[in-house]
Amino acid sequence: MARKFRAQTLGEFIVKQQNAFSYATGDLTRLLTHIGIASRIVNREVNMAGLVDILGETGKENIQGETVKKLDVFANEQFKAILGSSIEVCGLATEEEKDVVSFESDLSKQGKYIVCMDPLDGSSNIDVNVSIGTIFSIYHRISETGNPSVEEDFLQAGIKQVAAGYVLYGSSTMLVYTTGLGVTGFTLDPSIGEYFLSHYQIITPDPGRIYSINEGNYINFPMGVKKYIKYCQEDDPSTNRPYSSRYIGSLVSDFHRNLLKGGIYIYPETTSHPEGKLRLTYECNPIAFLAEQAGGMATDGQGNRILEIPPESIHQRVPFFVGSCEMVKQVEYFMKNNP
Repeated sequence: MARKFRAQTLGEFIVKQQNAFSYATGDLTRLLTHIGIASRIVNREVNMAGLVDILGETGKENIQGETVKKLDVFANEQFKAILGSSIEVCGLATEEEKDVVSFESDLSKQGKYIVCMDPLDGSSNIDVNVSIGTIFSIYHRISETGNPSVEEDFLQAGIKQVAAGYVLYGSSTMLVYTTGLGVTGFTLDPSIGEYFLSHYQIITPDPGRIYSINEGNYINFPMGVKKYIKYCQEDDPSTNRPYSSRYIGSLVSDFHRNLLKGGIYIYPETTSHPEGKLRLTYECNPIAFLAEQAGGMATDGQGNRILEIPPESIHQRVPFFVGSCEMVKQVEYFMKNNP
């Protein structure tokens, strides 16, 4: 008689993975668990957004100059409250806060980690019921424990990340993360409020056949990107072209699809955003870490590895090219030869 399979929960998996590190103390395990709990609260409100007065705008702008959605504020406050009440985190940097948030309790000051995050990525899609997400990145603090966190704790290159991931709030809710041992995905069972292992050791197909870019900005793209788009659209059966164009407008959603199916996501510099639009510390670095752990790559389109770019500010922007290795290398070829 065949043994009945019992699904593995997020908590169980994290504890087992912790055993791979002889120096592990359990702090990171608890921190990832806290993020999972906060994401379930946000997921509940996302699913209820059409029934309660939580859609729409607050009338305020965040540090990026973007209008803040009500659900953005809710997500930011939930993650801040839960992480701030933990004993593992001494500070937080988010898209919605101008400055880093240093948790002031005596226990928080002993925290070994800082967290950078976009609490609700793709919020412009909220009121039309399109998939959105949360992106998070975890680092060891570099300041002395026992004191409040400082900005330097958050200005570490992406290669210093100890964990990163995202939560996708879609037709099903998924939490995908890495601690440097590959990429693993968990799907939320809403009937019991628990994440279960659903995608083990994700490897992104290479080469892929999807390119994701907001072609409405075509006129403002660098010539290399314009040439690459035309290359993607050409009919060439020997290289499986034309590629499919797929763009949602939520980094988490677009990256998640390409991660599983194979493809490239591009947000280049434009005439209106010469430094790019996506933020290095809490959008590009965590996604780049996941991409590399899944066998892909992430650069600024000029041959510079995203994870090696030294941040100069917590809201620094960079051009972002991420996905299947062969596709990233191909677009870099066009960028190099079409300045």
